[in-house]
Amino acid sequence: MSEPRRCWPTEDPLYLAYHDEEWGRPVWDERGLLERLCLEGFQSGLSWLTILRKRENFRAAFANFDPDRVARFGERDVERLLRDAGIVRHRGKIEAAIANARGTLTLREEGTSLPELVWSHRSGPRRAPREPADWTPTTPESVALSKTLKRAGFRFVGPTTVYAAMQACGVVNDHLADCFVRREVEAEIAETRLSPGSS
Repeated sequence: MSEPRRCWPTEDPLYLAYHDEEWGRPVWDERGLLERLCLEGFQSGLSWLTILRKRENFRAAFANFDPDRVARFGERDVERLLRDAGIVRHRGKIEAAIANARGTLTLREEGTSLPELVWSHRSGPRRAPREPADWTPTTPESVALSKTLKRAGFRFVGPTTVYAAMQACGVVNDHLADCFVRREVEAEIAETRLSPGSS
């Protein structure tokens, strides 16, 4: 029996599990979306597998990406995180994660939750990509979302980073047309509805 088709070749168990069980499946909660946006920012210039291997360390270092807690981080926390060998020790990215938590609270105060904002940038039905070469680095929706996030104070959220997060969180189903996960993701998105104020 042949192996099922996946979107990228890997034999790493962690990467396999990420593809099969997580990538592209809908994330509707505030904490989960903040985590993905921050981790995509940390990934810039690195492999995603590097981030996956450090993910539990990131969660421990950043209070499980609870926006209320991370928003209170100050310079002492930045210095602590710069000494944490379990994460990516990059001052700009660490400060961006804190800014993103604060931006999440700003959105709340302005009456729009992060989930509402992100999912409002979902496009209509699109043709399924047939090969990885069909994936685009950005879309008009990711450009628009990037601008709105930046206005709220988010950092390291350029259109390419934002689009990667949209793919990861199911806002876009970019599983290849013959990937065995694609239909499961479509079904999950169809079954779930975002309720205002989700967190």
